[in-house]
Amino acid sequence: MNLTIKKLIGLVLSLALLLCASVVTAQAKYPIGATIKMIVPFAPGGGVDNAARLIAKQMQTNMNATVIVENRAGANGSIGGKVVQTSPPDGLTLLFSASTHALAKQVNANPPYDPATDFAYVARVGEAPLLMVISPSLPQAKLKDVMDAARQNPDKWTAGLPALGAASHLGTLMFAKQGSLNLTTAVYKGTAPALTDVAGGHTQILIDSIISLQGMAKSGRVKPIIVTSAKRSSVMPNVPTAAESGYPKFVTESWYGIWAPKGTPEDRLQILNTAANDAVRQLAKSGAFAQLGIEPVTESIEEFRKYVHSYIAENAELLKGVGFKPE
Repeated sequence: MNLTIKKLIGLVLSLALLLCASVVTAQAKYPIGATIKMIVPFAPGGGVDNAARLIAKQMQTNMNATVIVENRAGANGSIGGKVVQTSPPDGLTLLFSASTHALAKQVNANPPYDPATDFAYVARVGEAPLLMVISPSLPQAKLKDVMDAARQNPDKWTAGLPALGAASHLGTLMFAKQGSLNLTTAVYKGTAPALTDVAGGHTQILIDSIISLQGMAKSGRVKPIIVTSAKRSSVMPNVPTAAESGYPKFVTESWYGIWAPKGTPEDRLQILNTAANDAVRQLAKSGAFAQLGIEPVTESIEEFRKYVHSYIAENAELLKGVGFKPE
């Protein structure tokens, strides 16, 4: 075999390797013109929905794909969760949910899935403090006064729960534990109806994400009492923290994340993780997150997985400690 033929064979082999590499790269990327559905398992207009729409819009500019938000509310978030769990594992159907999703197994008597193992992790994108509001007609203005009144007249105080296992549920349990309260609760189908009842005086207390409650709190339609973050929120700086109000252990928050169907290829999960983290950085830089009261979070897939497992273990103990029974 002469030198020219050897060079020709070498060139052909090199081109073949480059072609294979380009095919692998192409498979890792999203198809041109692809549409990604981001399922929000709650009704439009709530805190989860608002955060999802910001992320989806920004991710769309970072990817070669269209990202649309689709609301599939019901069953404490599990209807939307089931849609994603049973979708093809191609990275084209995602779940955008809150901490509620992580505790589905702990709060449902017949859980539709195990959030810890039946989904692929993509990214945790943000945190938000909870805000406690009460009916505007009530005279109390401080946390201690609310606790005292609820302890003295428990039959006159009911707390709304937008969803079992949600940060609002956990925050309400912490509130009752901190105040040694025998607190009556009412479960609602989302934040909006619970907030409407608090504004109308039918339900006295609501603890939920500041994203969802700040509008009516600022307008005076409900009365803000405290935020549950370690420091005051920039969107409502005049509202004290629970720690400032004498309850340093009353610190909790809501958080938001993205999941995909189990079995989604790792390369696509990495593309989504990068796109989500880039979106978070851009939304933080533009101030869009701050306007909602969201603190940005950027994590690797493995960091997100570890966070969720730790969160489940910690709050399973909280639910068990207060005698919560799955429904």
